[in-house]
Amino acid sequence: MPAADDLALLTEAAREAGKVARGFFNQGPEAWDKPGGLGPVSEADLAVDRLLREGLTTARPGYGWLSEETEDTPARLEADRLFIVDPIDGTRAFIEGSPTWAHSLAIVEHGEVTAAVVYLPVRDKLYAAARGRGATLNGEPLVASMRADPDGASVLAVRAVLDPWVWKDAQPPRFKRNFRSSLAYRLSLVGEGRFDAMMTLRATWEWDAAAGSLIVAEAGGAVSDRQGGALAFNNPVPQVNGLVAGGRALHEALRGRMA
Repeated sequence: MPAADDLALLTEAAREAGKVARGFFNQGPEAWDKPGGLGPVSEADLAVDRLLREGLTTARPGYGWLSEETEDTPARLEADRLFIVDPIDGTRAFIEGSPTWAHSLAIVEHGEVTAAVVYLPVRDKLYAAARGRGATLNGEPLVASMRADPDGASVLAVRAVLDPWVWKDAQPPRFKRNFRSSLAYRLSLVGEGRFDAMMTLRATWEWDAAAGSLIVAEAGGAVSDRQGGALAFNNPVPQVNGLVAGGRALHEALRGRMA
């Protein structure tokens, strides 16, 4: 199946998901905490998950399925292609009434992302990418930052990335730190070039990372795990070892200064 066809499918699905989610947004949806400290979930997350799972797997019955809000099974490991979905990335922001939550949808083939959409319904921002075809925001091409010097760069990250143990000689760069709740949106903002880089040190769920990683790469940037390794998806435990993403020169510079 050509990546362009898959991208059109993801785009349509993301917009339909946005219609469902907006019906719950700022309407006091029922929400609760997941067991094991895995964060909040709302009735909107589950409604969007149902919509996407039914629509996408009907359209591509041979594709596997991995979603934050669907119980995982080993069956996906046998699939050559699969959907990796976060129905609402940034659920806490959604519950609090912030507009910076997103639908994150990706298709993975043999461990590599081939098509991706990150959609922010409240702001009507649709980031999209297909492997080898570039990345766009609402149809306009994206280009990642050309900055090379970490000092003074704008980086999306939590405060912990500035801890001395993260950096060689215990000397963190003097970059300007910012934050957004949705990790998929953070990656997309790097692809857009609005921020120079993003970093997260903790193990990262594949549904948070898959779509945004292709958007960065197709915008001319670079993405790796925290140790500089290439990302691979559809792992038995669906996580990657942190993320470092940015324009190519800055990604290399950040990795070179990390301990």
